[in-house]
Amino acid sequence: MKIHNINAACLCICVALLLACGGNSRQESETAHSKVPADTTLRLLQGIWIDEETSMAFCKIEGDSIFYPDTMNVPLRIKANKDTLTLIGRETVNYPIDRVTENIFCFHSVTGDIVRLRKSDDLNDTIYFSHTPPKPIVYNEVVKKDTVVYQEGERYRCYIYVNPSKHKVYKQSYTNEGVAVENVYYDNVIHICVYKGKVCLYSRDYSRKSFSSIIPEGFLQQAILSDMKYGFTDKDGFHFNATVCIPDGASCYVTDICVSPEGNVRMELVQ
Repeated sequence: MKIHNINAACLCICVALLLACGGNSRQESETAHSKVPADTTLRLLQGIWIDEETSMAFCKIEGDSIFYPDTMNVPLRIKANKDTLTLIGRETVNYPIDRVTENIFCFHSVTGDIVRLRKSDDLNDTIYFSHTPPKPIVYNEVVKKDTVVYQEGERYRCYIYVNPSKHKVYKQSYTNEGVAVENVYYDNVIHICVYKGKVCLYSRDYSRKSFSSIIPEGFLQQAILSDMKYGFTDKDGFHFNATVCIPDGASCYVTDICVSPEGNVRMELVQ
């Protein structure tokens, strides 16, 4: 009877040890799995990437941001999983990933072409990504334009002041490889005024937003007030031509601002 009791006790101890080991094994397995980063693809993408075709620096991915060598391009926020790279700027653009490893990154551009990149191992490539603020295209100083005109025998002076501003405008475009980038520009604030002698008949600051009633909002979001010129004088008053353009593009609106001798103003599109 004692032998049976001893055997039973040993059996219980063995079962308990096996259960404990199994439990510890499952716990260790679960712990090891939980240490695998959910953003494994994003981790693989960290670093500077070189275009296989041109051998030029293509981009730098740091954290959840992508930087470009061109100082006109602002960094964009990115997300990545094993199938898709997402760039988040004014618009969100998804790129199917073809292959990603520690040193190879291939994805499909918006044009359907495969962009092939390799990770740089050259420390000198860091000079292309200084992370300095992008340089906007702006007037460097106030530009003054002064015109003397006559209307019905009376002498008037029309003034235009083009002032640099810090109002940022972001424009999205695409590289030759079909990858979305954003450029930053500064809008101009342009002041116009009309004087008769020492009497100011009209005075106002204009920016791109001043034309929201006659220019589509979607266009204005990526446009700047690029210039203002004196046009002509007629019986209705003094005409100024304002040009609102998307930077580095061929798209522009020209508006006519007519200031009457009484100081009233009317705006309409010229083209």
